[in-house]
Amino acid sequence: MPEIMIITGGSRGIGAATARLAAQRGYAVAVSYVRDEDAAGRVVGEIRARGGAAIAVAADVSQEDDVVRMFQAVDGALGPVTALVNNAGVVDRQMRLEDMTAARVQRILATNVLGSFLCAREAVRRMSTLRGGRGGAIVNVSSRAAQLGSPGEYIDYAASKAAVDTLTLGLAREVAAEGIRVNAVRPGIIDTDIHAAGGDPGRAERVGPSLPLRRAGSPEEVARAILWLASSEASYCTGSVLDVAGGR
Repeated sequence: MPEIMIITGGSRGIGAATARLAAQRGYAVAVSYVRDEDAAGRVVGEIRARGGAAIAVAADVSQEDDVVRMFQAVDGALGPVTALVNNAGVVDRQMRLEDMTAARVQRILATNVLGSFLCAREAVRRMSTLRGGRGGAIVNVSSRAAQLGSPGEYIDYAASKAAVDTLTLGLAREVAAEGIRVNAVRPGIIDTDIHAAGGDPGRAERVGPSLPLRRAGSPEEVARAILWLASSEASYCTGSVLDVAGGR
């Protein structure tokens, strides 16, 4: 039976790189997106042009109904998921806590935390051997911000990623006996457009030279770590969090 991977937020950055690499390694891929249908379509088109199987599904992971519909769409088009990459995440403009609104913090937590919980729930319902599944792997995309705190920038985002780390540990232990491994990657400064969303589009170029490896990372470098954790090569890893941060 084919291996089927869902990648949330898969239309750009780390998600798109993961989708391309997963398809190269034989996965049938489902890419979720919220608004940018064209970007998701380009990723799917690239995969299909190389002979892979891929679909794009519109879904806001902070909305339970959207998540349920997304998994049902993948069930129908590709089959039950065997690997989930919880990559969808948002950040807001850099500011101090005293300037943050409740609406901002709720938005960050809804996508980054609730979205990861909802997607993991639907994946477990399909993967668990107790429910007739054949097992699988979940890889959560956290951030080095979870340990560094991002003071003066976006401590709400950092806190949301710390919650993702804890979800990884707890869920890994909860479902280990059901054939499901749960791990996470913690990217550092990666050259994607998330920095523009934080109001600092040149951040990767500016901060990269100060890191131990003297550069920012690429989405492809994070994707390779994600695919390793999802693969049988990481068969004895669960509850692990892998830093992909250039030594930061």
